[in-house]
Amino acid sequence: MYSHNKGRMQCDRLWKNARLATLTGEGLGIVESGLVAARDGRIVFAGAVADAPTLDAAEAIDCAGRWITPGLVDCHTHIVYGGNRAHEFELRLAGASYEEIARAGGGIVSTMRATRAATEEALVASALPRVDALIGEGVTTMEIKSGYGLDLATELKSLRAARRIGEVRPLSVTTTFLGAHALPPEAIGDKDSYIATVCDEMLPAVAKAGLADAVDAFCEGIAFTPQQVERVFEAAKARGLRVKLHAEQLSNLHGASLAARYGALSADHLEHVDEQGVKALSASGTVAVLLPGAFYFVRETHKPPVELLRQHGVRIALASDSNPGTSPLTSLLLAMNMGATLFRLTVDECLAGVTREAARALGCLDSVGTLEAGKWCDLAIWDIERPAELVYRMGFNPLHARVWRGR
Repeated sequence: MYSHNKGRMQCDRLWKNARLATLTGEGLGIVESGLVAARDGRIVFAGAVADAPTLDAAEAIDCAGRWITPGLVDCHTHIVYGGNRAHEFELRLAGASYEEIARAGGGIVSTMRATRAATEEALVASALPRVDALIGEGVTTMEIKSGYGLDLATELKSLRAARRIGEVRPLSVTTTFLGAHALPPEAIGDKDSYIATVCDEMLPAVAKAGLADAVDAFCEGIAFTPQQVERVFEAAKARGLRVKLHAEQLSNLHGASLAARYGALSADHLEHVDEQGVKALSASGTVAVLLPGAFYFVRETHKPPVELLRQHGVRIALASDSNPGTSPLTSLLLAMNMGATLFRLTVDECLAGVTREAARALGCLDSVGTLEAGKWCDLAIWDIERPAELVYRMGFNPLHARVWRGR
């Protein structure tokens, strides 16, 4: 961190008179009297004023005692899709079950139809207001999954739209191919045949186009078996792509252990994971991504075993899971509050979960997620008296300024 280097250092911009939550080490890494300096979009110093070198800055910004955290990282979203599912929400409120709605042509299949019908430009345009809501809360890095096309043309279109969002907004976007999300109607119930299509046609084309940073799948009774997911993981591995998994959301199919066996970046949801699965995640270093928005929205009652995750030293991230059907959430601040109130996560766990651990879950902790020299200068500057305010408030946004790559 350039500490105690008392030489002179050139920088483009520095933020002084600030309190920092650097998120380095295990806790929040609090620095009461701190500054951050950047050059060419990267941090050159972040720490205590007393440890800073002499800085020659083109521009100095007085933070007036405000708090600076790393820019927030939303490590699990399905934010690119066509249409919406508000009508299904009404049906559910009137007593219809998720299965009944799906059988009547709703659920993921209704989003699939709207996504197939939309142009790439329309997908970008409809996603931007949702993306902007997250940017407005200090998000600087976001993962976007495909998975609402379920055919090659639409999956490619969705991934291109996701990449485009990172070009038209000051935002780092990582993309994930989720072809194994649900079974399209034209598969006529034949899951094995569809998985063969995902592995033999879709995934190779996605990889060849360079449109995915990782590959995901939905391992669940209403989706795909561990054996089918394993075929997808083998195909991803053959093309040098990292994997992650929707695991143990509605039942325990031992998806977490499967994800761990393939060195997955993350296993997400995990409401029904058991101790064997938790131990496997711990041994592999796979991050547990908890998604309280979905837990809340589908009125789930089976909570993820947070105490087990802690006992075994599994890293915990939090994300919005922004999607049309089960988590139409576009607030990481609210996700943190839900993580604390519904899952009893601590303030430190919530803040680490949307910065350091979320970056780890995307495989980009080397470049974002903490305030350290050499990383991108992605900052969120807050009008707060203490970090707990970011978790405690509901429907209130204390963001003062957001900095992406030093700007």
